[in-house]
Amino acid sequence: MSEDLMRAALDAAEHGWHVFPLRPGTKRPALHGEKACARTGPCAHGHVKWEQRATTDPDRIRAAWSRAPFNIGVACGPSGLLVVDLDTAKDKGSADAPDGATTFAALCERAGHAVPATYRVRTASGGTHLYFTTPHGVRLANTAGSIAPLVDTRAHGGYVVAAGSTTPAGGYEPLSAPVTSALPPWLHTILQPAPARPVGPLKLPAVDGSRAARAALDAECAVVAAAPEGQRNVTLNRSAFKVGRFVAWGEIPRPVVEEAFQAVGEAHGLTAAECRATIQSALNSSIRKARPREAA
Repeated sequence: MSEDLMRAALDAAEHGWHVFPLRPGTKRPALHGEKACARTGPCAHGHVKWEQRATTDPDRIRAAWSRAPFNIGVACGPSGLLVVDLDTAKDKGSADAPDGATTFAALCERAGHAVPATYRVRTASGGTHLYFTTPHGVRLANTAGSIAPLVDTRAHGGYVVAAGSTTPAGGYEPLSAPVTSALPPWLHTILQPAPARPVGPLKLPAVDGSRAARAALDAECAVVAAAPEGQRNVTLNRSAFKVGRFVAWGEIPRPVVEEAFQAVGEAHGLTAAECRATIQSALNSSIRKARPREAA
């Protein structure tokens, strides 16, 4: 087991990916935290975190993995990687619940592109990691559900568990040859931070529909406007889903709902592409699952 993990760590390093040990059988770094740092050895001049300790040096890798069957972490930033994490559906009991692969495919389709072909790893939970190389000098941050539901990304300040690692939930297995494609420009554009926008009073377009539907739309748009950074896409998805039942009941036109949510999403830091993808996915799901009006 230790030899297999060492070999997997060395293989990752041969591709230029900076690795560091994770606790055996887990996804947690095996290196000490800042509070427990004794300020000795590599930390003699200050605590050195896992991202700085990650290495491609085969001697250091052999020395570390000879001590224990550590799982393997890949530090994305130093490795020049952006990894797209396509998670599994949260609702395990619903066969039609969309997963990260589905919502990412929808995002690609709306952007006018196929799902990019690149190195892929199956995760222990049944999800998928897509590895991309980033342009030289580009520094991207991590995201959590901001480009599409159940789609996260790991870049500077983030890491992923490498193929060959094993947890109680399962192993991490390569699904393709380790050939990593360049980050597509269209995806790079979506991942760039949205420019700061002036904060002003929320102005929604005039809408038609029943009084209850209009009130629900106004209320949910206000919820999206008040969502903190990092939660806006998830909030947009949840709010659009709630209003979708009124569309299913014929009480408000779908284009009106889409326009209102698109406006509030873009006004508060989300890109046009991620707003469209999230709104479309949420409304489709809500309309499909809506109960009859009299049963609600």
